[in-house]
Amino acid sequence: MSLLQIKNVAKRFGGLNAVNDVTFDVKHGEMAFIVGPNGAGKTTLFNLITGVYPLDSGSITFDGHDISRIHPDGAAKLGIGRTFQIVKPLRNLTVLENVMLGAFLRTSSSSVAEREAAKTLKFLEMGNVMHLPARGMGLPTLKRLEIARALATKPKLILLDEVVAGLPTAEALKLAGLLKRLNEWDIAAVGGVEHVMPVVMKLADRVFVLNHGTLIAEGTPQDVVRMPQVIEAYLGPKYKELIR
Repeated sequence: MSLLQIKNVAKRFGGLNAVNDVTFDVKHGEMAFIVGPNGAGKTTLFNLITGVYPLDSGSITFDGHDISRIHPDGAAKLGIGRTFQIVKPLRNLTVLENVMLGAFLRTSSSSVAEREAAKTLKFLEMGNVMHLPARGMGLPTLKRLEIARALATKPKLILLDEVVAGLPTAEALKLAGLLKRLNEWDIAAVGGVEHVMPVVMKLADRVFVLNHGTLIAEGTPQDVVRMPQVIEAYLGPKYKELIR
């Protein structure tokens, strides 16, 4: 049984079909990536899964629960974590305190929240900065902090929205190496990215390609990057030369 099932999901904003009859599933412990050009519908789809927007049609099932009409707090309690494109830490708190806020979803004990937050930060190789204020941290650290806050909620599924956007390639690949280990925590992940294909190739078990809100391809990353419709709509002709 799949952890997440998206069936014929659609969302319109006026005359724009932001998500158009999309169907796919994500298995337990799987690392999947939704890729596509800017405006393809990736973030809108994440907002539908987490209850930020209501569906216009279709259905979403998570861990056996119909979440088609869920609200964001309900999605978090069921086990759906989420990061955002623009990082927004509480800059007057320490890194550890920021992550503790996520841990409080599962406990009311400060000591338990602190222990879980510290565990998460060490997993993301942030133990050396956990007691420092979030203010003044560089983008690579803030990206990891965003992930840590989501992981501290103990999700079964985490949605990673443009999680490596703005990072140098070396830093992006380093972070990808850590994310590859999420299955050790029995966490499935769905990443939404624009143009960071080296990370997708390193991480993904499966890739789903969106273009103008429509799912145009799916498969392993090795297969997807060779599909003519993906090269034309997303990767461009120059990328075709790199995969010969």
